[in-house]
Amino acid sequence: MDLQVVSGEWPAGISGEMFISAPVVDDRLSYQLFGFGAMLRISMTPGTHGAAPGHLPLHRRVDGADTQRLHARAGEKFSGGLLGLVSPFGHANMANTAPLSWNGRLFATWDVGRPVEVDPLSLGFLGEVGSAASWGGDSFGAKKPLPQVFSTAHPVIDDERDCMWTVKLVLTAAGMQPHVVRYDGSGKEVRTWPVDGAIVVGSMHTIAQTRNWLVMADSGNFKADMNEIMGGERTLTVDERVPVYFVRKDAVESTPPGTPLPCERAVFGPTTGHYYANWDDSDGVRVLFEHLDLTDLGYRLLPGDVDAHGNPVNPAYLGFYQTAMCSQTVSEIVFRPGEGEGRTVARFNDGRTWNLQLSAMDWSREGRTSPTHHHVVYQGRHPELLARRVLHAYRDRIDEREVAGEEQGARLVTLSRDGLGMRSEHVFPSLGDLPSSPIFVPRPGGVPGGGDGHVVVPVLNDDGFRLECFDAADVSRGPVATARGTLRQRLPFILHAIWMPEAAPAPDVERLRFADDVPDSMMSSLDDAERDLVLAVAAELG
Repeated sequence: MDLQVVSGEWPAGISGEMFISAPVVDDRLSYQLFGFGAMLRISMTPGTHGAAPGHLPLHRRVDGADTQRLHARAGEKFSGGLLGLVSPFGHANMANTAPLSWNGRLFATWDVGRPVEVDPLSLGFLGEVGSAASWGGDSFGAKKPLPQVFSTAHPVIDDERDCMWTVKLVLTAAGMQPHVVRYDGSGKEVRTWPVDGAIVVGSMHTIAQTRNWLVMADSGNFKADMNEIMGGERTLTVDERVPVYFVRKDAVESTPPGTPLPCERAVFGPTTGHYYANWDDSDGVRVLFEHLDLTDLGYRLLPGDVDAHGNPVNPAYLGFYQTAMCSQTVSEIVFRPGEGEGRTVARFNDGRTWNLQLSAMDWSREGRTSPTHHHVVYQGRHPELLARRVLHAYRDRIDEREVAGEEQGARLVTLSRDGLGMRSEHVFPSLGDLPSSPIFVPRPGGVPGGGDGHVVVPVLNDDGFRLECFDAADVSRGPVATARGTLRQRLPFILHAIWMPEAAPAPDVERLRFADDVPDSMMSSLDDAERDLVLAVAAELG
C-alpha cells in the first residue's frame, strides 16, 4: 500500500529504505510472537517503487523460505508448539524478529533459527546462512530436514573483518552453552566454537561487539520452564542478575573451529533483551543496556486471564506477551577483563519508562565509536496487558498498587550518550498509539553519532497505521511530517526495523541451497509422501 504525507513536509534530504520484521498471526499458536516472518519495506523517498508523487510505498512479503514452501504444500502436517510450528519435517524457522543489513544484503533473523537472506528489492527468499551440519545440527540433536537451532535475533556485522558474528545455544546438563558462530559472507558453511565454561539459563537475544571483543549476555527475560514444556503450569520467574561473557576476536581467529574458546565472565542486572557496545574498547568494554526490568516474555496472555484491574482480558490480546510490571532502565556499564562486575557509569529511569520497546542509533562505525544520541520508544503502562496470574507469581517483587495504576501513553525519548540525560521527548497523543521500532536516518554528510538526521517511527493505531518523521536533534518539536495509509489501513503487530541506504537486487554470491541441506540421513524419519514433498521443494528452490 502507499502512505500519503498528510501533515508537515517530508524532508527533502531523507533517503533510503526502512525494513521491518513482523510475525504473521496464526491461530494455531498460543504465542503470537512465533508466527511466520513477514518483511516490510517502506521507502523514505516519496514517489519511488511505483508510488504516486507525495506517497511512500510500503511493500510486504512473506519470504517464501523452504519452511514456508513445505507449509504451503502440507499445512495440515504443522501444528502449534511452544516455540512456533512443529511438523514431521522438524521445527519451522519463523525468521520473524529482526532485519539485518550487510553491504547491500538483507537478512531476517529469529532466536530459534538460522538467519535467512532475502532480496532487498523483491523481498524474496535467497537461502539460509550456513548448512545445518556446519552449525552442528539441531540444538536438541534431532535429525530432520528443518533443524531447531537456538540462535540470536541480533547477530552483528564486523565491517573490519567483513564477517557476521552470531551464536548458537546447545543444551547441556548445566544449561545452554553458547557457541560463537562466524559467517564470512559466501559459501555453504559457517564455523563454530564452544565458549568454555559459559552457561545461560534464558536465551541470548542479542550479541554485541567492540573492536576486539564479542559480548554475549544471558537475556534472562525468556526462560524455558520445564513444567510448562511437560504440559503443566508456568511458574518460573526471571532472574535479577545474569552473566555476560566476553570473547576476544583474535582468540577466535587463532583457535581451530570446534575447539573451546576462553572467555571472561561478569554479572549485571536487571536482565535485558537488547544491548550495544561501543566500538572503541581502549578504556574498557562500554555497553549500553536497555534493561527489561520485571518483563517476563515467557508468560503470554491466556484464555480465562483477568488483568491487573480484575477485568477479563480482551480476547484480542490472547497470545500477546505479558507486559512490564515496573518502569524500565537504560544503563551504561564499563567492564574490564578480570573483574567480575562492571562499573555503572550512567543510568536513566524517570518512573515513566514502562515497556521499553526498541531504539534507534547511528549504526555506522563512526557512530558506534563516538555515539551522541540514543532514541528510545516506550510503549507506556498498560494494566490491561498484565495478567493477575503472572502478578501472583511475582507478588514478592512488585508493588501491585503501582502495577495496577492508570494507563500511560507512549513516549519517544532521546538520551544523551554522555551521561544518559534526557535531551528531549515526544509524548504520543493517544492511548491507542502503539509505536514500534524506530530507525535513525543520517543526514548525508552529517555529523556521526545519532543526532544529525531524522528518527522515523512506525505507529500502530486502530485508526490506521502511520509513519512519523522527527528531527533527531530535537524530537520534542513533534513530527516534522506524518504519512498514513490512503484508506487508513491498519497493520498487525510489527517488531524490529533497520535503515538501509537503498534497495537494490542482492549481490551474486555462493549461497546454501535447500537441496544441499537435506541429505538422506535427515529424511530417514519421513514417510514416502513427506520425503517427496521435501524433494519437490528442493527442486523448486533450485
